[in-house]
Amino acid sequence: MSAASIRVLVAVIVAPLLLTGCGTKAAKKGGGMTVQQRLEKAEKESTPDKQAAGYLRAARAQLASGDKSGARDSARTAFDKLKSGGDGNAFAPRLIDVGEFLAEIGDKKAAKDAILLGVELSEGVADTVRRTRILADAGAIAGNKADGIGDTALAKDLLTQATTMADSVEERFRAEALAAVALGCTRAGQAETATEMVGRLEESAKALEEPRAKAEALAAAASVRAETGKKDEAKVLLADAATAAKSIERAEGRAYALLAVANATAACGDKKQALELLQDADKAANKVADPAQQKTVMDKVRTAIATFEK
Repeated sequence: MSAASIRVLVAVIVAPLLLTGCGTKAAKKGGGMTVQQRLEKAEKESTPDKQAAGYLRAARAQLASGDKSGARDSARTAFDKLKSGGDGNAFAPRLIDVGEFLAEIGDKKAAKDAILLGVELSEGVADTVRRTRILADAGAIAGNKADGIGDTALAKDLLTQATTMADSVEERFRAEALAAVALGCTRAGQAETATEMVGRLEESAKALEEPRAKAEALAAAASVRAETGKKDEAKVLLADAATAAKSIERAEGRAYALLAVANATAACGDKKQALELLQDADKAANKVADPAQQKTVMDKVRTAIATFEK
């Protein structure tokens, strides 16, 4: 229910970046590539948004290895690849990813610039659910005082825009849009608005027939309920969400739905159950026929497993 629109970074030239001590530590994940290899691979990508994604992966590896300065430089290079603009469908979510990372490492000004550019580019996104998610993710990062920007006014403005957008979504897709807004409000610390949104979300989710949409919407509603202290209500929603997720026949859809339910379950404090759901998600991911799609979903599931096993 990831995540959108939020990051800005100062241009950094690749050669100096590789010489500043951030390219020699090996990351065990991703086939044991060193950071330098990740940076070189990122620069060779065919399009700016793919280059940015590569630099952001390198930045995460650097941060994991304790190289915060190198991580910041790589993240800023990622923004440099995106700041000239492009297709909102590709660039806006990528800017959100970069902005969220920058905010996490304390580069709040760059993060704010990134999410604002992401929001601007999202105007070219025709899919209203996708645009709602971008605005909601941007609002979440803007409002989060712990790992975000901590700008309450900006968060309120962005989440208001997201709510308006969600209200315009076709009924059968509205639960997905409302889920994005509800989670955005929760992450931004706007509990009252989140509670109002989740009430609408639950009504919409329970009316859905498509199992993946139902599972993800119910999981989102459970996460918001848990965040607002209503753990018992959250558990009931999670049980319904898990049932819906396990009924999905298509492997990719089942894996993503189980991942959403697992994340919500962990947010409710039950990491053991979350890991069990993730093991089921991993089995489903292994059955995805398309190699690229299989890799994408498996990476997401196994990242979650690694996080919950800590």
